[in-house]
Amino acid sequence: MTEPAYLTATRAAYDTVAESYASTLRDHLAGAVFDRAMLDAFAGSVDGDGGGPVVEVGCGPGRITGYLHSLGLDVSGVDLSPAMIDVARRACPGVSFSVGSMTALSVSDGVLAGVVAWYSIIHMPPSVLPEVFAEFRRVLRPGGRLLLAFQVGDEVVRVEQAYGHSGLAVDAYRLAPELISGLLADAGFAVEATLVREPVASVPPEKTPQAYLIATVA
Repeated sequence: MTEPAYLTATRAAYDTVAESYASTLRDHLAGAVFDRAMLDAFAGSVDGDGGGPVVEVGCGPGRITGYLHSLGLDVSGVDLSPAMIDVARRACPGVSFSVGSMTALSVSDGVLAGVVAWYSIIHMPPSVLPEVFAEFRRVLRPGGRLLLAFQVGDEVVRVEQAYGHSGLAVDAYRLAPELISGLLADAGFAVEATLVREPVASVPPEKTPQAYLIATVA
């Protein structure tokens, strides 16, 4: 079956920027108070439910996976980009990483305690998100938790330059929290917490508000 063009474009872009992306964002969490707060809340919720395996989908160079691992979670990472997975394996040698797509996870039904998609659904066309959320629902056990992070808006941005590289051609979708909450409900989730914060002058600088959602299998 022919791979959708958006997956091919996303893989190509992140293979190109993998090393510079990892270098730029390596220490980002240290100053990201709200990011850590939501990650900590997610980890505490999973632990409070007895723990279990967690997968970060779209894990990139493994910085979020590594942070969750440092909190004691049984976490692994999956990413579409082989170059990103190579970086992640070097950065977090004690964590399992594999190449794969969030649209078809190599995970059995109902086995995960948690799924994290940290700024990774942003490259999925909104029309595909019901399929993606259904896949997240499939692999989560009853009561399992999902953490999403994404930029807020209602537009698509064509990314042609990023992290010191030009010649890219990948779309990034800004998303409304209300839209995502509704799609999650349709997929069998109940949203437990939503945080929207204003953009900050980070590196790279943010241009839109940022949203974080924690949901549980209803």
